Amino acid sequence: MADDEPVDPKRELEDRCKAPCARPLKDYQACTKRIEGDDSGHKHCTGQYFDYWHCVDKCVATKLFSYLK
Repeated sequence: MADDEPVDPKRELEDRCKAPCARPLKDYQACTKRIEGDDSGHKHCTGQYFDYWHCVDKCVATKLFSYLK
């Protein structure tokens, strides 16, 4: 068992935390759909993208430290 690679619990926790963050994800997806045909490069969905990952990270942070030794 000592030779086994350590498992990163963050990835599993991120997967679990995506469901509670459905609203920011839908906002991000709606934004990407809105700007789909923009060739100018001026429109972007960076704010919605970061809102989504902020939600996921906040959820993960409450659970992650219980996995660490």
